[in-house]
Amino acid sequence: WTVSSDNLHEYVGKPIFTSDRLYEKDPLPHGIVMGLAWTSMGGSALYIETQGITRGLDSDGKRRGGGTLKTTGQMGDVMKESTQIAYTVARARLADIDPTNSYFDDTDIHMHVPEGATPKDGPSAGITMVTAMLSLATDKPIKSDLAMTGEVSLTGKVLAVGGIKEKTMAARRAGIKTIVLPEDCRRDWDELPEYLKDGLDIQFASDYSSVYDVAFGR
Repeated sequence: WTVSSDNLHEYVGKPIFTSDRLYEKDPLPHGIVMGLAWTSMGGSALYIETQGITRGLDSDGKRRGGGTLKTTGQMGDVMKESTQIAYTVARARLADIDPTNSYFDDTDIHMHVPEGATPKDGPSAGITMVTAMLSLATDKPIKSDLAMTGEVSLTGKVLAVGGIKEKTMAARRAGIKTIVLPEDCRRDWDELPEYLKDGLDIQFASDYSSVYDVAFGR
């Protein structure tokens, strides 16, 4: 007999680890960005999905809604706070990028983190959330081979997060080619073994403007 990739599962069983990709399309649909999360199993991809809801006009010709953020996906308290910070940062950045763009004033935002049965917490999806909302507001999609992790402050500073090794493993498993990391995590990256770093394009950011340049182009 011959063992091949087609019948290997008959001898060793189904794969224990599978890709975390939910979207194979490149670029991703507008408003969706891949983040990276730490888990005891070696990290995982953590998609941030956002959808805009545009209300109709009332009798005076004004929008019936707009300017609100709804979140779902069983987020913990820290992650919920991150969504509010990210929303404020996204609004401020959009005002700098295009002062004539009133997307956030005219549109309600629904943010969801898939796998709703799995509890999630922590601040490390901050820059991913900002990027997802700006993707909606600017009508620009994100590449499917880009992932990012990093806390964001209210003024747009990118802060250090943990689990860089596990998150890098998750990125490789998902076929990611470019990762955005906080500048303060450079030491953690430098200490990783070469086989984990090989072939990955790592971009370090200390301010969200650097994340924006990588995600949307300079």
